[in-house]
Amino acid sequence: MSKEEPLNFIEHIIENDLDSGYSDKSLRFRFPPEPNGYLHIGHASAICLNFGLGEKYNAPVNLRFDDTNPTKEEQEFVDAIKRDVSWLGYTWDEERYASDYFQQLYDWAVQLIKDGKAYVDSQSSEAIAKQKGTPGEHGQDSPYRDRPIEESLELFDKMKNGEVGEGEHVLRAKIDMASANMLMRDPVMYRVLHKHHHRTGTDWKIFPLYDWTHGESDYIEQISHSFCTLEFLPHRELYDWFLDQVYSTDKLRPKQREFARRNMSHTVVSKRKLARLVEDGVVDGWDDPRMPTISGLRRRGYTPQSIRNFAERIGVGKRENLVDVSRLEYNVREDLNKKATRVMAVLNPVKLVITNYPEGKTEWLEAENNPEDESAGSRKIPFSRELYIEREDFKEEANRKFFRLTLEKEVRLKSAYIIKGESVIKDEEGNILEIHCTYDPESRSGSGTEASKRKVKGTLHWVCSAHAIPIEVRLYDRLFTDPSPDTHKGKDFMEFLNPNSLQVVRAYGEPSLADLNEEDKVQFQRLGYFTVDRDSTKDRKVFNRTVPLRDSWAKLDTNS
Repeated sequence: MSKEEPLNFIEHIIENDLDSGYSDKSLRFRFPPEPNGYLHIGHASAICLNFGLGEKYNAPVNLRFDDTNPTKEEQEFVDAIKRDVSWLGYTWDEERYASDYFQQLYDWAVQLIKDGKAYVDSQSSEAIAKQKGTPGEHGQDSPYRDRPIEESLELFDKMKNGEVGEGEHVLRAKIDMASANMLMRDPVMYRVLHKHHHRTGTDWKIFPLYDWTHGESDYIEQISHSFCTLEFLPHRELYDWFLDQVYSTDKLRPKQREFARRNMSHTVVSKRKLARLVEDGVVDGWDDPRMPTISGLRRRGYTPQSIRNFAERIGVGKRENLVDVSRLEYNVREDLNKKATRVMAVLNPVKLVITNYPEGKTEWLEAENNPEDESAGSRKIPFSRELYIEREDFKEEANRKFFRLTLEKEVRLKSAYIIKGESVIKDEEGNILEIHCTYDPESRSGSGTEASKRKVKGTLHWVCSAHAIPIEVRLYDRLFTDPSPDTHKGKDFMEFLNPNSLQVVRAYGEPSLADLNEEDKVQFQRLGYFTVDRDSTKDRKVFNRTVPLRDSWAKLDTNS
């Protein structure tokens, strides 16, 4: 790659290693999720980082499932993760599982016991935690730290065979109880769990912990660079110590390096907190379009390219920060502006009657599909005497800054004619039932007549009442009103839920909407970008709002 391209600090690490003797062929990266939940936007950044490096350096990337905790992991999550990574447009080189290495990890652990570098501890987890000490004081040796090697080997074998109960024994590495890094104070390597594993069934009764599994899995797979988020920086010393015990000079030695997590505003990404939203019925499942999960973003109408662009633009850094969700929304607007067909739908309809238009007549007018893409072509939309427009687009009396329809003023109907407000019909309570207007028959858009070229200040979207189809529109908004809802001391993040995060309206759409399929994306002109939801039926299409055309939160956040 060109040295003139601007590099982030991760790429500088790789470039320096290549200059120091690494070969291009030795590069291999990995994305190692734990299959205990659905991936979210934070994971998407890590996916884009690792697979993006693979693309940049033409290097393979493994998808490895860190499946060492059978109490929380399920095949459902494995399948969802694979689906999300594929949807983002990435292809992994090898699909691996930490459980593939259970035997090798066990064999290495046995050797550590034989070498006097690991021992079986028979204390409770509470006692072990207490003996670890504090950052300011040394830990205390376990009374089992000098247990005879043969005794530890015998107990470890019984642990493996399920002959002891959960919590009776653990295997600990024998490192340094006085280390300034508390993770080095004889960390636990194995615990006993009599649980069914989604891949190994009940074959194993002991399961390795993350720190023992992580680096050794990287070594087995010959991962050159193991990139983790910043909270794993203190783990690097232990990562290296464990590698020291198994490393052979004829193999590549992985290196762990860290980057800062990017938190996104107006949401939470903790699996525990997301689970609470699901369990408490605040949202309708893990793929609810308000959730920051990749499946939720997909259902809301986000595109893979918009998420990849977002990850690339926020980049990687060494300090954590809060990224405003408006940056993600900007990327999907930018992408959909190029791709989405423009259509018309009316969310809050009021009837418009063109009194001088022939009764019973229907015209099929030409409408441009996407002004950003000439190849998108055009479509036919029906026009007749009675239409629906948005109730907000009409006022009987309005000031000079109101450029929509009012009495005695003209506006253009999109892709149709210029109309003039004449009168209204109201019910007994004064609510407007119908707006009556006249049209200029010479002003049809695109006809080339002088009247069609007349300039009027307002353009309205509309649908033909006789041909409009009923649709359900779900107006999704940010799930929380506060940019950082889970950082307020003494307050529950649920206190900041946005009561208006979902509004469901019955609306009317142009007839072409009936031909759309699940996940098809359109722009409802003047309203925003929408996608077809899986809840759609043959009789009624359901549309999810991805984003409005403009960021309505910008001023609110500035003034808060």
